[in-house]
Amino acid sequence: MSEEKILLAHGSGGKLSHDLIKQIILPQFLNPSLEPLDDSAKINNQEGSIALTTDSYVVNPLFFPGGDIGKLAVCGTVNDLSMIGATPSYLSLSLIVEEGFSIDLLKRIISSIHEVAEEAGVNIATGDTKVVEHGAADQLFINTAGIGWIRPGINLSGKNAKPGDSILLSGHLGDHEMAVLSQREGFKFQGDLISDCAPLNNLVEKMLDACSSVRCMRDPTRGGLATTLNEIALMSNVGMVIEEEKLPVRESVKGICELLGLDPLYLANEGKLIAIVPSDEADRLLKVMKNHPWGRDAQMIGKVTEENRKKVVLHTLIGGHRILDMLTGGQYPRIC
Repeated sequence: MSEEKILLAHGSGGKLSHDLIKQIILPQFLNPSLEPLDDSAKINNQEGSIALTTDSYVVNPLFFPGGDIGKLAVCGTVNDLSMIGATPSYLSLSLIVEEGFSIDLLKRIISSIHEVAEEAGVNIATGDTKVVEHGAADQLFINTAGIGWIRPGINLSGKNAKPGDSILLSGHLGDHEMAVLSQREGFKFQGDLISDCAPLNNLVEKMLDACSSVRCMRDPTRGGLATTLNEIALMSNVGMVIEEEKLPVRESVKGICELLGLDPLYLANEGKLIAIVPSDEADRLLKVMKNHPWGRDAQMIGKVTEENRKKVVLHTLIGGHRILDMLTGGQYPRIC
């Protein structure tokens, strides 16, 4: 790394984030549980396999259409466990609260955490609370950890994609980041801009019940769809071709992206998943997804290929091809 200081872009989930992790953090801690770099670590013992994950939430603003920092924290942790085939069971909850923060707002956030934890079927098993001086934090930060049991016979990893596999996406791109951005900046756009923040564990359960041969699942959060697909292509040493005409993006999100010069393929999502599955199972799994509230807009968006290994190629609407690289910076910070 040539930079001497941490930049906001180091937290974007893109190239700088990967450089920070691979060059500074991983060399000190690399071990068999950490090495796969999936959304959760897989830990094996005599009773089977458990998944462990952790995440921190620093979204600004704390409340946005479709959710808040509390809902986001539970959904993000539940979804990371689900992406490795685990049934989320227990979460920790740590709060870092700035002096002067409203008790009423804290009550609203705790109530939201309770509500979505009930929906996801997880228990808040432990936690911690710290209060820091005014100005030492931005209102409220939340850290969570989660544990779940991986069902027998399931092996999901970003290293499992194979040429010929189909790539499925559970719904529209960019809803979360556009909802947060519009709330933060006070934009008065027409249309329904609502975050897709949702716990996906029930959808994943239905998918794995129907198709245990799913190779990989990921939720395209920071860095969006393009960055997440690049991560999988690198981990599996494969290429990918994505069909632009198949990508579901709401007209309201398209319009804002055109106005602000953003690309929906790099926008964060908090209630969507990517599934890579053998091609002969794709149609059946797609039907299962479409029959679930969180997958009704699912699409088959592309294929895994032998060509262009470690690259993602977009087949455009006009018949051309465009390389989709990882996000190089942060389009907008503090969206999760």
